[in-house]
Amino acid sequence: MIPRRNRNLIIKIIFFCSALYLLSAFRSSQDSSQDNLQENIEEIFEAPDSGLEKKNADSKINKESDIANPKIKDHEENKKDVKNIVLEPPKVENEKVVQEEKNKLREAEDKKDKEEDRIKEKEEEDKADEAQNFAILPPKNPDGPGEMGKPYKVDKEKADNETKAKIEQGWQNNAYNEYVSDLISVHRSLPDLRDEWCKAPDRLLPKLPQSSVIVCFHNEGWSVLLRSVHSILNRSPANLLKEIILVDDASDMIHLKADLENYMAQYPKVIIVRAPERVGLIRARLLGASKATAPVLTFLDSHIECTDGWLEPLLDRIARNSTIVVCPVIDVLDTETMEYQGNGYFAVGGFDWNLQFNWHSVPEHENKRRGHSWSPAWSPTMAGGLFSIDKEFFERLGTYDSGFDIWGAENLELSFKTWMCGGTLEIVPCSHVGHIFRKRSPYKWRSSVNVVQRNSVRLAEVWLDDYKKYYYQRIGTIGEYGDVSSRKELRKNLQCKTFKWYLDTIFPELFIPGDSAAQGEIKNINSIPQQCIDSHVRPNDMHKPVGLWPCHDQGGNQYWLMSKTGEIRRDDACLDYGGTDVILYPCHGARGNQWWLFNEDDKSLKHAVSRKCLSISEDQQKLLMEECSIVNKRQHWNLQNYNATLLEKAELL
Repeated sequence: MIPRRNRNLIIKIIFFCSALYLLSAFRSSQDSSQDNLQENIEEIFEAPDSGLEKKNADSKINKESDIANPKIKDHEENKKDVKNIVLEPPKVENEKVVQEEKNKLREAEDKKDKEEDRIKEKEEEDKADEAQNFAILPPKNPDGPGEMGKPYKVDKEKADNETKAKIEQGWQNNAYNEYVSDLISVHRSLPDLRDEWCKAPDRLLPKLPQSSVIVCFHNEGWSVLLRSVHSILNRSPANLLKEIILVDDASDMIHLKADLENYMAQYPKVIIVRAPERVGLIRARLLGASKATAPVLTFLDSHIECTDGWLEPLLDRIARNSTIVVCPVIDVLDTETMEYQGNGYFAVGGFDWNLQFNWHSVPEHENKRRGHSWSPAWSPTMAGGLFSIDKEFFERLGTYDSGFDIWGAENLELSFKTWMCGGTLEIVPCSHVGHIFRKRSPYKWRSSVNVVQRNSVRLAEVWLDDYKKYYYQRIGTIGEYGDVSSRKELRKNLQCKTFKWYLDTIFPELFIPGDSAAQGEIKNINSIPQQCIDSHVRPNDMHKPVGLWPCHDQGGNQYWLMSKTGEIRRDDACLDYGGTDVILYPCHGARGNQWWLFNEDDKSLKHAVSRKCLSISEDQQKLLMEECSIVNKRQHWNLQNYNATLLEKAELL
């Protein structure tokens, strides 16, 4: 609807235009009759007007009828009368001014309307932010909780009941201290962990490719997820960060629905993609990759913090060679205090014959190749959670095995085929990202299938060649693993190298079970039921006594190897006796406390240095070291698949 002030202005303009028309007609017909004049005047007043103005116009027409006759006195008098009829409009030369005024009025109205709309929208946003408590700003206090990555501790014993309940709920939901995380700014500062070597002006190429950062999450804690995103946004060059793709793997916590949408709406580079149902990490990453538009894909977990300069050195390596896959150094974010624990032990990735990822020290030959302690290091495998890869190379390698379910083995698959199919895998010391390593998974899956083992069998069938038997010896029953023909065809088309080449060239440090003198159970012959040496060999099992358990003939924790040098080991853990208990200790290859001798005749298992024999207690609950005795049946053992000819000869001390 037209505002009143604009409507009046339009009426005046109509009169003004009518006057112009009348003047033109009047000049061209000075000798015309009264009837012609009356006709022109009536035409003018056909324009819509108010009732009062119409009445005045009719009155002026009647007067003009008396004046306008065949004996018109002169042209100027009639011209004056016509001007009176049209209510004395402005002069013709003012038409442009009137139009400008009209435009200015319209612009002013539009500007006012837009400003009112903007103010209203801002007020609504402010109310929504206040309601959702979204006003999380960068810290004003440099000594605030957790700043510079420092730990923040809350004494649970001194906390009130409400606080205790919040702490317990956070641990239950996330397997980390969400309460402490909520007290720390999502923009908190972190130390710069780079050496000056990394910051040299000519260290990086002047032109680097852009990256899409893909972060998958499921029911992640609010502050931890936001801190992950802000650390990416705040510490990535804007020209290199194309987008952050948050892939929601069917979260059901309320704060990850509309709240998250509203919060991330203020950051144009953040895109939220939601899986319609729970698909697991592997398929969620593939979903994110399908939405990415940058030439480089960077995968990160949803409970991380990036440090200064984390992205550039990763992109630099890919810019130099698109077949290089790169990982940052993964530092520890403490689950209790959120402390950033950086610049610790620098290691590269490996694996054991359970097909589980592990860390080990950088080999001497690799240190010689790289030349500087801060230059990139070749790594046989990656942990899998944090890495960058050229998008085209990722697709050429077949991305992830579509037959993999949920998670597990995808990191080893990508590691093996990177090396075997023409690529290189590196860890870049100049790039540091902190990561919360949870001691348990807070999420549950409704699955009766061991998905990690199923994925690992698929991996073994496609990539391990004849070496897959060493994995199968560990797990016993293989089970159903689906069709892998398409993955074998992929390997054939890519003309990938053999797994033996990989072991000989990339990971010669790995102990090969086929080189051992014994493989399988170590069984106490005379125990009832028969007892076998049984133990986990996880990092937190090191330095702990080795246990016993009834033999089950399923491998697993009862699968042991005797190396050519007399070690009893599984992967990198060896049986070690220093005078008290038989414990697990990292294998060091120097024999000593890890040197064992098996006598096939009397079935004794002797410790070469102490000259004592391995035994079990009378209640069959514990391993003991006793003076050797042929008649002591608790010292009689059987080593499965023992072959003495494979042992290296060595003189006893």
